[in-house]
Amino acid sequence: MFVRLTLSRPLPSGRQVLLYGPGLLLAGAISLFAMRLGAWPAVTGLGLSALTLAILTGILVGNSVYTPAYRHCDRGIGFAKQRLLRLGIILYGFRLTFQQISDIGASGVVIDLLTLCSTFVLACWLGRRLGLDEDTTMLIGAGSSICGAAAVLATEPVLKANGDKVAVAVATVVIFGTAAIFIYPALYQLNQHFLWLPFTPLSFGIFTGSTMHEVAQVVAAGHAISPEAENAAVIAKMIRVMMLAPFLLLLSAWLRRRRSVEPGARAIAFPWFAVLFIAVAGVNSFHLFTPRLLASINLLDTWLLTMAMAALGLTTRLTDLRRAGLRPLLLALLLFIWLIAGGALMNLGIHRLTIIIGAFFS
Repeated sequence: MFVRLTLSRPLPSGRQVLLYGPGLLLAGAISLFAMRLGAWPAVTGLGLSALTLAILTGILVGNSVYTPAYRHCDRGIGFAKQRLLRLGIILYGFRLTFQQISDIGASGVVIDLLTLCSTFVLACWLGRRLGLDEDTTMLIGAGSSICGAAAVLATEPVLKANGDKVAVAVATVVIFGTAAIFIYPALYQLNQHFLWLPFTPLSFGIFTGSTMHEVAQVVAAGHAISPEAENAAVIAKMIRVMMLAPFLLLLSAWLRRRRSVEPGARAIAFPWFAVLFIAVAGVNSFHLFTPRLLASINLLDTWLLTMAMAALGLTTRLTDLRRAGLRPLLLALLLFIWLIAGGALMNLGIHRLTIIIGAFFS
């Protein structure tokens, strides 16, 4: 049942292993390289996660030496890009517990929810105004509003988007998420000096976690501010990551309902992996597993996700990225500005409202 729901096709066996093996070996080798490189302190300090390094390496290899080996590796690369991705998203639930919600409070949950909804809706509206296609718009919106590359990859099976559109969306996350690593600490220091807004290390940490793209980028930016800000940022970010599954379910239901009346529309796959993602996080909330076992599961999960990113990079052509033009970058830039400016206003507004409500009932 588990395999049927999450992978949609039976796993390869027998002679098929020879067809899938070369591609899986190549994606696995790139993912191991990315994970090793991402563990270096100098790279970690830049907030470049193994996922980001994997797609960059994949693009480099895919546009050079991979072309002659394409026909030998294609099936295994497709398997990594689709089925291993779903399994990786499911195992991602072991990084989360429902107790993390109580650690940051109701206000943090509301802030994350407002950030997600406002950013994605704004992305859809701006995408239409900029003349972007729906898939690219939603992929960029998902990456900006939830958890970067992981959200882009998780949204792709729901939309059944082309690989070049996924690569464009991931590229925007890499560019503006990396810029945020340096911008957020600088904004904090400037605010400490000029006292523009009433941010504390705790509240700025929640602001960081609720508005930045990738988990690794949040850790890097929070660490550059203070330990208190780093802890709050990571918890806020993980709660935002937890919202990925409900987002995918709602997006799938909305697309299924809308496209069912459109002649010739593509069928929308129900994201069973999102349901299992929630189930795994629920099981993990009971703390049934030892820290050592969880560390091993998370390592396996990172490897699966980096393999998926490597496969995506291998099938991405730079000509396709150039063909996409500047409009996807413009959309991502506008969303980035909204996350900083609008996110700050939402954070301060919710915190102020929480204080008023607490004083009223005290």
